[in-house]
Amino acid sequence: MLGPQIDQDNLILEEVSLGEALSHFMSIGLKILFSCIPPTNVWGGKAAFWVALVFIGIFTTIVGEFAELLGCEFGVDDSITAISLVAMGTSLPDTFASMAAARSSQYADSAIGNITGSNSVNVFLGLGLPWVIACIYWDANIKKPYRVPAGEVAYSVYVFLLIALVCFLILIGRRFYIGGELGGPTASKNLSAIILALLWILYLYLSIINAAESGSVEL
Repeated sequence: MLGPQIDQDNLILEEVSLGEALSHFMSIGLKILFSCIPPTNVWGGKAAFWVALVFIGIFTTIVGEFAELLGCEFGVDDSITAISLVAMGTSLPDTFASMAAARSSQYADSAIGNITGSNSVNVFLGLGLPWVIACIYWDANIKKPYRVPAGEVAYSVYVFLLIALVCFLILIGRRFYIGGELGGPTASKNLSAIILALLWILYLYLSIINAAESGSVEL
């Protein structure tokens, strides 16, 4: 018989759920595209890093454009689409990475560090680098100071800081009373998850209400 021989005794079959199958077929295009990333043994992994970074930047731009179009169609302000749709689209990979880290790591450092580290990159590099490029461009071509007012996002940032402080207080409380930031008894971890989810909903609600009162969103 031509072709490779299959060892039936050592063949491992894995059952997949309907959700896993649908997720696979819905993302098959992205999987094929990202298979173009060079393997990590090429150029010491630098080629894989830079190509993956370019792909992530491209898809982040696509997510942002689609969110802006969706907000324009439904009359939603850009500040609301930015803190909801765009934020979810760019942060869900970090969420899944933290879930995997929480399940496989002995400590919560990798899970919580991934979340705080990724958001630090978003704030300091994601804002700082465009600011530097914009300042250089304006100074060379427009000859005016580069100033962009925050708008409704300023209120959202204040609300986010307060809610983030509550989140850290919850983590500190879990450290003292349960012995770990993640996991613990079923009741405590479910309660913590519900509280954190409600904090996120509260943040969105307050931001949307503020945007509606300012006249940029019609409820």
